[in-house]
Amino acid sequence: MNTIRENLRQYGMVIALVAIAVFFQIMTGGVIFRPANITNLILQNSYILILAVGMTLVIVTGRIDLSVGSIAAFSGALSGVFIINMGWPVWLTVFVVLLVGALCGAWQGFWIAYRGVPFFVVTLAGMLLFRGITMILLDGRMIGPFPTGFQMMAAGFVPEPFGLGTALNEMAVLVAALLSLAFIAVEVRKRAISRKYGVEAGPIHFFVLKIVLAVGAIALFGYWFGASNGIPNIMVLLGVLIFAYSYMANKTIMGRHLYATGGNADTAALSGIKVKSIVFWVYVNMGVLAALAGLVFTARLNSAMPRAGTGFELQAIAAAFIGGASPYGGVGKVTGAIVGAMMVGIISNGMSILGISVDIQQVVTGMVLLAAVILDALAKGRAEKSSKPAVKA
Repeated sequence: MNTIRENLRQYGMVIALVAIAVFFQIMTGGVIFRPANITNLILQNSYILILAVGMTLVIVTGRIDLSVGSIAAFSGALSGVFIINMGWPVWLTVFVVLLVGALCGAWQGFWIAYRGVPFFVVTLAGMLLFRGITMILLDGRMIGPFPTGFQMMAAGFVPEPFGLGTALNEMAVLVAALLSLAFIAVEVRKRAISRKYGVEAGPIHFFVLKIVLAVGAIALFGYWFGASNGIPNIMVLLGVLIFAYSYMANKTIMGRHLYATGGNADTAALSGIKVKSIVFWVYVNMGVLAALAGLVFTARLNSAMPRAGTGFELQAIAAAFIGGASPYGGVGKVTGAIVGAMMVGIISNGMSILGISVDIQQVVTGMVLLAAVILDALAKGRAEKSSKPAVKA
């Protein structure tokens, strides 16, 4: 029974995501799980997924960043000026825009980490500052269209390796098979190591069930992408980001220091952790990812717009909180943020297909966010209560 409860807590958001997806699959008459709609869902939410990765790390430190939407718009405006107005090559534009994003993050991180200015004030000022610069750069007008090479960042697909003309996209099938084998190998190795060192690995039937469900999910995505146009280029980028940041957060000293900073900054500092440096680099990283999200969004729309990025910060924050990040800091996973972002995306996509207005969609998203934060607060309260020593009469 304890094993069941632990797994339900660990995979609760995934279960909720599947339940919501199945609900809208039934309500929309099977539209949600159509291959073309799955691909469209990934493309539509790609920039939020990118922002959610960085925002989770910021929230883990006990802070937020309100400026990411404006930095994304600023980055899109810069790409338009460099590529269309000045004729820069795409690769150089992408490099410079990401560097500018890092500088924007460093500017904010300096005041927050090293000068003690409240993060809310600094990032709110950044939201206004970078939005104003964007308006000045674009002079209130849109810039476009962009060259095909730039558009492929968000609209392109990985080419097929062999060109055999099969019913399903070859690359999607190949990647799904390789990922399935890799997942099985990693899980078997982890279980073997746990047993070797006497660590409880859990019942074998739960282990087998986990393998079956995971491989089934990978195969399903392989079918969806294979029956559509293949694997989107943006999916490859997202996969790299999720793997790299998950590894950093879970397997490196930097990740442990990050969670320690969010859990208790004073204790972390006394333990020798450079808390100010951690906070500074978290904001630099957020600036880079915000710039990347801005490039992806601009490439998808094929134009740079003055009002691009409006509300992106709220969607990213909502995705992180819904995905399990705690507003108190010290808790949160990159994979959880991805699940949270997809949950918001499926809710919006499903209600749009059903013809429900955007106003109602925002109400539902707000209620889901509030429920996630309330559950976190209740869980934190129970944990604190159970940790208090019993008072003897």
